[in-house]
Amino acid sequence: MTTLSTAQTIARGSRRHRRRLIAPIALASAAAIGAIALVAYLLWPTWGTDAASDPARLPLSVGGTLFNVPPMAIRMKIQRHTGPQERVDLNFEFPSLAVPEGPKHVSADTVEDAAMQPISRIFLSISAHHDAMAPEVRVTTIYPRYLDQATTSPQDGLTMQAFRAGTPYSNEDRFFADTPHLDARCTRDGATPGMCLSERRIGGADLTFRFPRNWLAQWRDVADAMDHLAVQLHGPKGS
Repeated sequence: MTTLSTAQTIARGSRRHRRRLIAPIALASAAAIGAIALVAYLLWPTWGTDAASDPARLPLSVGGTLFNVPPMAIRMKIQRHTGPQERVDLNFEFPSLAVPEGPKHVSADTVEDAAMQPISRIFLSISAHHDAMAPEVRVTTIYPRYLDQATTSPQDGLTMQAFRAGTPYSNEDRFFADTPHLDARCTRDGATPGMCLSERRIGGADLTFRFPRNWLAQWRDVADAMDHLAVQLHGPKGS
């Protein structure tokens, strides 16, 4: 009889002990499940197909300087990736500075019309300068050796100086203004329309803008567009 009573006591104690263990085990299990769910939520891909193929901005560095670039503005698909790059070539609609649409289908009936369309984009190359001469130094120390002394003012506030024949910049002219700032070297119109380039340095990269010479009729808009793109891609000066 004593043995039976002892066995019953032990059984009741074991049941009470199991009941006491059930609550902590259940709580621990719930916490573990919650932690696993949280980790899965944080790590689970949240982007859709469109966002993965066309993010709004692509962070990349040129010459150790960070730029945030709209991927569809990049002219070469091979350059559409994040991380360090030696050079990136971009283009934007002018004057809106919108990212260009994808290439349009050109048929035999429309190829001639497409070839005759005027340029409506401003082109920008960002390249590592590797401590080469800065654009502003070239303007003040190299260009004066080859420029005529005479100046003209083809547009209000814009000044032009011609490069002398027989110099490395023969058949080109320099255009410059202070407000807004503009300094561009332009080829003259000939068999093909003249083109201008304007350079500036940001950190370890040189920015080279290219646009048609006839845009100088609205040179203030062009100068503002280049300033706006520099800020849009890199940030304000000093950032």
